[in-house]
Amino acid sequence: MMKLWGARFNGKADEAMEKFNSSLAVDYRLFREDIAGSIAHVTMLVHCDLLTPEEGELLVNGLQSILADIESGELTIEGNYEDIHSFVEMNLTERVGETGKKLHTARSRNDQVAVDMRLYAKNQAFVVMDALQTLIDSLERKGKANNVIMPGYTHLQRAQVVTFGHHLGAYAQMFTRDKKRVQNALEILNENPLGCGALAGTTHSIDREVTTVLLGFDKPVDNFLDGVSDRDYVVELLSSFSLIMMHMSRLSEELILWSSQEFRFVTISDAYSTGSSMMPQKKNPDAAELIRGKTGRVYGSLFALLTTLKGLPLTYNKDMQEDKEQFFDALDTVLDCLEIMSKMIDTLTVNADHMKAAIKGGFLNATELADYLVAKGTPFRDAHEVVGKIIIYCEQKNKAIEDLTVGELQKFSDHIEDDIYEYIDYEVIITKGNKGWMKGE
Repeated sequence: MMKLWGARFNGKADEAMEKFNSSLAVDYRLFREDIAGSIAHVTMLVHCDLLTPEEGELLVNGLQSILADIESGELTIEGNYEDIHSFVEMNLTERVGETGKKLHTARSRNDQVAVDMRLYAKNQAFVVMDALQTLIDSLERKGKANNVIMPGYTHLQRAQVVTFGHHLGAYAQMFTRDKKRVQNALEILNENPLGCGALAGTTHSIDREVTTVLLGFDKPVDNFLDGVSDRDYVVELLSSFSLIMMHMSRLSEELILWSSQEFRFVTISDAYSTGSSMMPQKKNPDAAELIRGKTGRVYGSLFALLTTLKGLPLTYNKDMQEDKEQFFDALDTVLDCLEIMSKMIDTLTVNADHMKAAIKGGFLNATELADYLVAKGTPFRDAHEVVGKIIIYCEQKNKAIEDLTVGELQKFSDHIEDDIYEYIDYEVIITKGNKGWMKGE
């Protein structure tokens, strides 16, 4: 295996150990960040007279050519390399000669991988925030176009009338908070670990501000030991990803219920459904079910990394190589799920008639009837009891509250008058009191 170390060793590494130790199959996706970090590092070395301008130009041109060849497909990231760092540096040396061996001056792989991961996490945080905004926009657009009345639930029992727009708006709020969490994590992680060396800096006179500016960090990290061993930002992003998945899983569960024959509130597009190999009538909400199922996968990545880090002494330990696979897998999963959820919401058909029918059969204006009695002078506890008796009567007669005559209602309270029907009309309920803004969402 091609290594950036080995002079201190006499014995040959076991072939199984070399395969076990290699991370190229995972960290290959850091190639852009690795090359960007190296270009910034070379620029700083020239600035500090640790490389000549000619050496710096040669190295930068070589690194840029490697990047261009990888992106065009001319150079494939493969081979007997230990990691992406050795792949880049050894390919650079092949292209520019002995000057390539100067690339690593005043740098360790510890601060190199730290800067790669921070840059990658930062770049991907923006991608996740954009994907969240796409979903938020989809929810708000679908809710605004279908702001029809529907049952609101507690304990999965019909409770009070709400609007479909208001219901989707609850999820828009969740994903808006998720976006803020990712933004907060991004702001915290945006510190430059280059210059930390292996753990205690370097004896070379370097200028950490140069690489900080070139790489778009807010500041250099304050502590070298922390700089190379900190993976808090990965945990924080995984935590944010877990919350995003939890919110998508809750939405998926509602879509699954709503699309069932028992509800028929919505119809999920054929593009995001599958059929049964045995039962030809089936249309299964597989996209929503997969999102719900993949939530556990992202939770697993969070807990795996927490477990990896919990007993590590300072500073860098090879255990930390495990952060990448967990982060990458969770990132890919979250982005895939956000894309599918956005498209599923965009193509969702809302069945307003079924929602309205569910309201009529659920006594969802019972609370408003109680409020009406309170407004007429009945103590709330007494009003609550009166309405409970009216509900029993309705169930016995197989009627809705609004279908009862004034005479029937007055059997339970002489406070009830002809104006009761306007008060308990579902469309009117949405516009009353502090619910007034709900209809307008």
